[in-house]
Parts: sequence; structure tokens; C-alpha cells
Amino acid sequence: MVQQQRAAVTRAQIVHGAAEMFDKSGFDGASLSEILEASGMTKGALYFHFRSKQELARHIIAEQHRISIAAVEAIAAQDASAIEQIVMLCHEMARQIVHDPIVRAGIRITLELSADDRGPAGPYLDWITAAQTLTTHAIAEGDLLDTIDPSTFARFVIGAFTGIQTVSQVLTHRTDLEQRVEEMWMFLLPGIMPTTRHHGMERIRAARTDVPVTGSSDEQDQAALTN
Repeated sequence: MVQQQRAAVTRAQIVHGAAEMFDKSGFDGASLSEILEASGMTKGALYFHFRSKQELARHIIAEQHRISIAAVEAIAAQDASAIEQIVMLCHEMARQIVHDPIVRAGIRITLELSADDRGPAGPYLDWITAAQTLTTHAIAEGDLLDTIDPSTFARFVIGAFTGIQTVSQVLTHRTDLEQRVEEMWMFLLPGIMPTTRHHGMERIRAARTDVPVTGSSDEQDQAALTN
């Protein structure tokens, strides 16, 4: 058990240190020596858990994806309309990006690796699928116009969010991200909701999840072994 605890602590520290460096410098810019310095671990410890920097990057992308999908599931379990859940999802994704270095690192290296076809499309496809399902429900519930194509709208929403968070990072280091997401829905809702539902726009824009999801599985495993 003691060895398991030590291994869990070591692995979590390596992942956290790598996330910090990938978030700061990107995949190509972060060196193994910088990752080791940030994590406080030896090269031997790193290679015990991960065979290469690329495997470590893939692990962080998978963790970022797991955290995001966990948010989708947590939001789906709440008593909220489908359109409110779409808004909640965007705000929760924004919160994770601001507060969780693993989420920031996973998004950055996914985009960086995708520039030359090394990055996985899975995370974005899953976000789009989740948004498409919610869009279909929102149309059935009467909160979105029935002329909207769910797959097209889902792709647009995820693309719009990605663009907003990228510009926010460039201009303000994401300090205004929450405000920008709020503005996105302020502009979108009047054009996509039936006029008979406009009276509920303020409530929908204010929708937030009360079950924030964060933390890598490595950190959770470490905590479980420690407790």
C-alpha cells in the first residue's frame, strides 16, 4: 500500500508538472528537463510511468477529455432544460479552462498537434455529439426553433466557444472568458429561440451547474490511496 501511494503521488506530480509546462510552452516547446524540474521528479521516475513525452501528452489529453465528459454527465443529471444544459456546459468548460491546468494543457496540445495531423479529433467530436443531443432535446422542448439542424448548431456552438476562449487567451489570458461566454449567449439566444420563449432568456443565460468537475484521475487515485 505504501508503494502504491508513492507511485500514485509520483505519477500525479509528473502529470501536474507536465501540464504546467505544456500549458506554458506547448508540446514542442516543453522539454523533458523542464517537465522534470516542474514536477520535482527524476528521469527514471518519469520513464517508469511514461515511455515518452508524446505518451505523457496523450495521457494529459485523455485526462482533459475525461474531465470534460464528466461535466457533460454531471450536467445531464441535473433538473434543467436542454437549452440550459448547453449554456451550463459552455460555462463549465470555461471554468475548467481557467482553473484546471490539465484542461488548459490538454486543449493547447490538442490544437497544436492537430496542426500537423498528430492531434486527436475525439474530444471535439464528443463535445459536438453531446451538444447535438442536447440541441435535439431543446427543439423537442420548444426552446429552440424547429428549423435548426442539431448537428450544424452543435458544431457551431463548440466552434464558437473554441474561438472565444482562444481570443480571450490572446487578449487577456482568459481573465474575461466568463464574460465572453455570457456575451456569446446574449447574442445567440434571441435568434435561435422562438419569440414565445424569449421571456425565459435571462433565466437561460444565467444557468450554471452547481456540480463543478475538476481534477485528474491520477490526483483522485492519489487521494483515494491516501485517505
